[in-house]
Amino acid sequence: MRHALLFLLALCLVPSLARAGIVDAPASSIEVSLLTYGPGDIYWERFGHDALEVRDTVSGEAIAFNYGVFDFDQDGFILNFARGIMAYRMDAETTASDVQFYKGEGRYVHRQVLALDASQKEELRRFLLWNIRPENAGYNYDYYLDNCTTRVRDALDAALGGALHRQWGAQQGGMTYREQTSRLMSNQAWLMLGMDLGLGPFADQPMTSWRDAFLPMELEALVRKTQVDGKPLVLKDESLAEATLVPPPEQAPDLRWPLLIAGIVLAIPLALPAFTRHRGARGVFVAAGTLFTVFAGVAGLFMLGLWTLTLHRSAWGNFNLLAYQPFALLVIPGIWRLRRAGRPMSRLASRVTGISFAACVIGLLLHLWPDFPQRNMPWLLFALPCWAALFASLCRRHD
Repeated sequence: MRHALLFLLALCLVPSLARAGIVDAPASSIEVSLLTYGPGDIYWERFGHDALEVRDTVSGEAIAFNYGVFDFDQDGFILNFARGIMAYRMDAETTASDVQFYKGEGRYVHRQVLALDASQKEELRRFLLWNIRPENAGYNYDYYLDNCTTRVRDALDAALGGALHRQWGAQQGGMTYREQTSRLMSNQAWLMLGMDLGLGPFADQPMTSWRDAFLPMELEALVRKTQVDGKPLVLKDESLAEATLVPPPEQAPDLRWPLLIAGIVLAIPLALPAFTRHRGARGVFVAAGTLFTVFAGVAGLFMLGLWTLTLHRSAWGNFNLLAYQPFALLVIPGIWRLRRAGRPMSRLASRVTGISFAACVIGLLLHLWPDFPQRNMPWLLFALPCWAALFASLCRRHD
């Protein structure tokens, strides 16, 4: 609701501010800047934010246009969000109020004054004022392909006649979508792990600088070193507010060893029935086996649902389904049959476990292929020892 009210307020303010200068002023007295806001503490703030500022240097009036407004109270928000239909809108605020807001949250604010000529400034100003109209302001948000930063990037590129896309599209990029996501979400470990598990091959595609610019911080860095027609794109680079929050790490955490160790630790109680028939061991095995198979089954249902029922394209075709599949839930009755000695083993449970173990091995072997599209080794390393131990225990009891 707060964002909706801010949007309505912006719509009321823009006409009066426009009369003060940003619409009627000649392009020669207009200054256009890229504003970049650093990462915040809340998970949806971790990726940062940005805006395009239009300033009348004569009157001093300045408006920051951004594409980051969404409303939790909109009809069907939760269902639409789950389906991957996220309705966002463009917004407009005075630069002073924006800077004050982000400074109060402990986030940095950087301004880069852009070296645009009069015709480029005029085209960009005209587009932004058209885009802020209620009938034009809405769009369907996509985490990586159509967000608050790609919209700013695209508006700048259009004003520059496609110069940014020509340069950045030909340059090799840096970290993948997955790596950037893990890096920025690393302060909330469980959320980071859940997102990493749910991301499919889309998140591991080769990057260009153009794709890198889905992040505000990357767009800021690219604009800083870009030249157009042999001249720097940035005239002046300044800080309007300093960050007081702990910055994200420079690199994504390497999840391979932590998840492998976690998998081995969980596999130890899963392997107990293969070595002992002690009653206490059976109880520990049942608890660990239930925990793992419920996790694998529910994770499989979740990933399959994202692939088949939603528009979250970054989750489609997830190879983690080799190790975590809904069929894992079929193993639970077989595990619980082992609570008492001498009870016959379920053939279905042992077969599902054997197939799951084999699928993990296949997943690992796929990584020998240089062009394998998904970097999901950490999750295979977690699942493999668990499925191997569970398979050994169920086969031993079945014999």
